[in-house]
Amino acid sequence: MITFLHGELVEILPTQITVEVHGVGYEVLIPLSSYDRLPNAGQEIKILIHMAIREDAHILYGFMSSQERELFRLLINTVSGIGPKIALNILSGMNATAFRGAVVNGDHKALSQISGVGKKTAERIVVELRDKFGASAGWEASSAKRGLSDSEQKINDAVLGLMALGFKQVEAHDTVKAVIDKLGPNAALEDIVRASLKKG
Repeated sequence: MITFLHGELVEILPTQITVEVHGVGYEVLIPLSSYDRLPNAGQEIKILIHMAIREDAHILYGFMSSQERELFRLLINTVSGIGPKIALNILSGMNATAFRGAVVNGDHKALSQISGVGKKTAERIVVELRDKFGASAGWEASSAKRGLSDSEQKINDAVLGLMALGFKQVEAHDTVKAVIDKLGPNAALEDIVRASLKKG
């Protein structure tokens, strides 16, 4: 299986690119979220790949971040009725953070506005993925909407880290605030998380 391609970006379209690796051109389908982060044609690129093998074709799907590729795989492997085309539409219509937040918050309306995702599919996405994302996704999405200062971002990252380790949202937030009050606002993120774990 191909896991990534590293070569020259030869051709760019909003939904696909061609990458040349040692004289071979690979056609790669991409979401708009990855298109926005591509280098210019003629430059070097490393793009993560999900390879789908069908009877009539071998299709490469490309992503500029592992977060996007993981979400794509989760959609096609977990949600019944969602294939690669709709999964690409979802990544093109909403960034991964906003998508996770919409799922956790049960925002069917936002999800059903994505091309190819109707009301029933949106409901299925929420039911089948909500437990997989957990509360931290909702927190992350709401923080991204607000636009955070550097110190707020550090608190946010520490809270998300603790939630990933099993803390409840309120408990994580209170613990991080207490640790920052003690260590000071210039403390490194790792020190904040470490001290929070000792405190918790």
